[in-house]
Amino acid sequence: MEWTDRRALVRVDFNVPMNDSGRITDDSRITASLPTIQYLLDGGASVVLMSHLGRPKSAADSRYSLKPVADHLANLLEIPVSFITQLDQSEDFKQLPGTLAMLENTRFHAGETTNDTHLAATFSHYGDVFVNDAFGSMHRAHASTTGVANFLPAVAGCLVQRELRYLSPLLSNPQSPAVAILGGAKIEDKIQVVHNLLSTMDALLIGGGMANTFLRAQGFETGDSLVEEKAIPAAAELLESSGTKLHLPVDLHVARTFKTEAERQFVASDSVPPGWLALDVGEATLAHFANRLAGAGTVFWNGPMGVAEMPPFDTGTVALAQCLAEQSDAITIVGGGDSAAAIHKAGMAHAFSHISTGGGACLEFLAGQDLPGLVVLDAQQS
Repeated sequence: MEWTDRRALVRVDFNVPMNDSGRITDDSRITASLPTIQYLLDGGASVVLMSHLGRPKSAADSRYSLKPVADHLANLLEIPVSFITQLDQSEDFKQLPGTLAMLENTRFHAGETTNDTHLAATFSHYGDVFVNDAFGSMHRAHASTTGVANFLPAVAGCLVQRELRYLSPLLSNPQSPAVAILGGAKIEDKIQVVHNLLSTMDALLIGGGMANTFLRAQGFETGDSLVEEKAIPAAAELLESSGTKLHLPVDLHVARTFKTEAERQFVASDSVPPGWLALDVGEATLAHFANRLAGAGTVFWNGPMGVAEMPPFDTGTVALAQCLAEQSDAITIVGGGDSAAAIHKAGMAHAFSHISTGGGACLEFLAGQDLPGLVVLDAQQS
């Protein structure tokens, strides 16, 4: 597409974490969209960015203003970023080619999350073409993610194209041997993901809190560990249908209470003591998982192996990240969320082929669900 003298309205996902003083603590979502922004600016377009930040309850909540994000972006690109606090509903917004602006938090407008047609039309005054580069928000049918596409030609940004380039093969033809690692607290949100990946992956390694539900489904003692009782039948069904593909922890790091300084020990995964909590995988499990990962062609990872935010129960997650970082011959894909945060925190992001910017969107995509933000793009291309 020719971008000279065109106005690009770009939906980005700059929903980044900030500390109490308003300092951005992880700018990976911002840097992930820089190629799209730079491409448009270099092509002679003027660019207006829009994003949400957090879940503000009113437009006056300064804690969720995108102004610190605009300032950070200006420092990264070394160019001015105009900040637009009030939407102009009367006429099209005009700016010089090669210049950059950002709208205030889209969720400061009540019609954003309800995909209000009037708000979407107002957003459209800021562009000639809508560029959706917010993969992390693709699963939400909001005014700024889908509604605008009813008023402007719509295309995918570089980040969205990259996400699809890495995630799509996981459901069709991943480079073999292909291994998926799933962790985190809940199994219910990932049942369909497990079903889908079982058909394309050579092995699925299960850790984190969701492993407890599988262990209970096998009749093992899980103490006071987190278990989704309603999901036990589904876990049992997956165990039965998976054959030898599904691998569970063989040992666990357990504690008497949910505290860093709690009394703790390593036990076999079938014998968690009554009253104790499984908070991480053990060394034998890590060795078993490393053996399954050796020689892999593709590895997909979503979800930590334990309570990654609380030492020493982050050990399994960090060790797994290190193991994957050393898989230089494999395509290594991280499905966003807590596992991505752990990798960034450990400074290992550079060693992975792709780290998704959308945990929820990534899982819904792999579960085979239609993402509204993609549906509207596909509709315009058909």
